[in-house]
Amino acid sequence: MDALTRHGRSAPDPSPEPDRAPAVEITGLARGFGSGERRVRAVDGVDLVVARGEVVALLGPNGAGKTTTLDMLLGLSEPDAGEVRVLGLPPRRAVASGRLSALLQTGGLLADLTVGETVAVIAGFHGATSRVAPVMERTGLAPIARRKVSKCSGGEQQRIKFALALLPDPDVLVLDEPTTGMDVTARRRFWEVMHEEARGGRTVVFATHYLEEAEQFARRTVVMNHGRVVADGDTGELRASLGGRTVTATLPGPDPEAVLQRLRGTAPLAGLPTSGVALDGARLRVRTTDSDALAALLLEIGARDLEIAAPSLETAFTALTED
Repeated sequence: MDALTRHGRSAPDPSPEPDRAPAVEITGLARGFGSGERRVRAVDGVDLVVARGEVVALLGPNGAGKTTTLDMLLGLSEPDAGEVRVLGLPPRRAVASGRLSALLQTGGLLADLTVGETVAVIAGFHGATSRVAPVMERTGLAPIARRKVSKCSGGEQQRIKFALALLPDPDVLVLDEPTTGMDVTARRRFWEVMHEEARGGRTVVFATHYLEEAEQFARRTVVMNHGRVVADGDTGELRASLGGRTVTATLPGPDPEAVLQRLRGTAPLAGLPTSGVALDGARLRVRTTDSDALAALLLEIGARDLEIAAPSLETAFTALTED
């Protein structure tokens, strides 16, 4: 067999991975910073298992512990407690063997090299020079191969880092805010490529503050807050379970407030919290899990301009992370 594996890298780690080991397995992970009364627990007892081939979004407000968790997942920092395994291996061994790769927010590029030179140099480290051309093409860098890195925009530099992460053909790819600095077109193209990677069996874990990215590109979403996982499940189910649907309509008659008071005694509105019902002039807005019954009632009393909207991931995210 050729000295390179099917992934285009040098001989793999000599220790075989356990059969059917998950792509990522995190148990009781904890990490703090500072000391004494000022010590902050950035990650506080995180448990997480990611199956092979999954695309998982990691969401959370600033300070939630996302980046610290990813640092430990990549072996860049050691946990105070708990354990991380990637494909059954310690993170650093998974990285060294080319099985685990990342696109991070931090880390610079050599400004005096061209884009093509940068990719070629890193490919040499991985023994993957044959992958330079296809990776450049896949990440949209071929047209700017002769451009100096110093002349590249922030979004283009992110694409260069993405190309470098793909060079060893990793089984697990970790992305920390991957589309920062990209315009809308570049972001769309980036996620098209990521879908292709996932269809090829690659496991993708990405942290993002763009909620629509999680909604569109991840079947599973993990929400972190204050160093802990506060929700973990199917993205669509997570969205639906917390917000219900929002029904808006224009109430009939000269006195919408009186109409609303009569409606409050009916089944669709009875028991709803005040925060779930809002009236702006004649425009009623209600968040409810029984949208069909409420819509039927509103049409029956002569309401118009009826709209029903499914809950957004932003709604669920806000509900889960607000103190």
